[in-house]
Amino acid sequence: MEIRVLRYFIAVANERSISKAAESLHLTQPTLSRQLKELEEQLETTLFIRGNREIILTESGHYLLQKAKEILALVDRTEHNLSKSSEDIHGEIAIGCGETEGMRIIAKTFYRLQSRHPNITFHLYSGNADDVSERLEKGLLDFGVFIDPTDKNQYDFIKLPYQDRWGILMRRDSPLANKDTIQPSDIVDQPLLVSRQSIVDNQLSGWLGRSINQNPIVATYNLIFNAAIMVEEGLGYALCLDQLIDTSSNQTLQFVPFAPPLKANLNIAWKKNQGLSPAGQAFLQELRHGLTT
Repeated sequence: MEIRVLRYFIAVANERSISKAAESLHLTQPTLSRQLKELEEQLETTLFIRGNREIILTESGHYLLQKAKEILALVDRTEHNLSKSSEDIHGEIAIGCGETEGMRIIAKTFYRLQSRHPNITFHLYSGNADDVSERLEKGLLDFGVFIDPTDKNQYDFIKLPYQDRWGILMRRDSPLANKDTIQPSDIVDQPLLVSRQSIVDNQLSGWLGRSINQNPIVATYNLIFNAAIMVEEGLGYALCLDQLIDTSSNQTLQFVPFAPPLKANLNIAWKKNQGLSPAGQAFLQELRHGLTT
């Protein structure tokens, strides 16, 4: 597949019209139609259903649209990182991260780096470890910030000097709100909201002394903000990390830590044997310098 043709395909998928897409691409309609037909023949599949008023993507078309956007995002970022003069460092750094107060370490590194190299742009993607790992494997991210436990065997990584603390986000009027700490016996049979990150289940199950699935799981989440709204509405208790929701100014919610304490280390990782861009190399150098001073 040619990159040019993928751009044509995305334009048609967005416009849902060959004539409108041809106009935006400054092509004739017959030329664009021929390119799309050749693409379908090359892939041996039908990408569009051509209706009277608009074009509708087939299942294969939806799949290609998702992958084409990922491919072009990688191509565009690579070209951008390599097209500038080497006299100063230019480029983009894409980093994926879960929700953690430890991101302040990364933010401070970004600030120091950008003060010296103002032509570096940062792109942040928020998601749990499964989301970040998938995008890192596809080359859509340069770095991923992972909260332990996570499988880092396929990555090079740096352990960051920060630990997150696990506990429960609850309503202030809940039966457990008067406790200073939460023990495993306190949440037996309580309705829980838990992270969708599969590997977290093992860590929480180890703390509980039984499978987390023995509790009634009323909801799962990948980012805590919306889960906090569910807790506010009385859906249950959210197992989460501290300092992600500002409970000091919230009249409804409070956070209570686990006892015995359950803490999670923080790591920044990148693919092994991956050639980092000059901007990516400068970021790692600045991060290492900041951690040793």
